[in-house]
Amino acid sequence: MADNSQKMSYHAGEAKGKTEEKTSNLMDRAGNAAQSAKESITEAGQQVRAKAAGAADAVKDATGMNK
Repeated sequence: MADNSQKMSYHAGEAKGKTEEKTSNLMDRAGNAAQSAKESITEAGQQVRAKAAGAADAVKDATGMNK
């Protein structure tokens, strides 16, 4: 039969393992959220660049500089 200190040690190890697993899951979620935000920002930047290029081409066409 295990004595009290062995039981306490076992339960402490169990709690530590659960805490580490929860921390790992939270870190994964935070990493996924950061990656998603990065992708959204990149996409928005690409859309802005495309619109700016389109606007520049429209100005060039309007002023006859695109010939």
